[in-house]
Amino acid sequence: MTLRRDTVAGAAFVVLAGLLWWLSDDLPVGSLAMPGAGMMPMIAIGLVALFGAVLLVRGASTPPITAAHWSDADHAVRVIVFAELATALYTRLGVLITMSLLLFGLVALVERRGILRAAVFAVGVTVTLWAVFGMLLKSPLPTGSIWS
Repeated sequence: MTLRRDTVAGAAFVVLAGLLWWLSDDLPVGSLAMPGAGMMPMIAIGLVALFGAVLLVRGASTPPITAAHWSDADHAVRVIVFAELATALYTRLGVLITMSLLLFGLVALVERRGILRAAVFAVGVTVTLWAVFGMLLKSPLPTGSIWS
């Protein structure tokens, strides 16, 4: 039996969704009329499982996993490192500073775009995020411990 790329990826996503479902089982789901804290995570996990199953079923038509090339692995590692740093700094610096730094780092250092373009993009997206979630939806955004 030849393992295929999408078969392996689909199986990984189905297993990951099952693990996440099990780990987030303690969150209250509620009902459609009154959703609980676990409603959106469960919907997202269900979609990951569904699309993973689609990949798993349709994976027979993809190239074998042995044909995969890893020429872009260094790029993926840089993105993962920046995401991990942002996760570690999120509560300490707050959402606005962390998102600005994350987006600036991804655009300027990972994607190697100009510094001015990266700064404008990072600040623009962060201000939009703050306007939509902080002001319009009135969602409490973490300000970080340095502002307290």
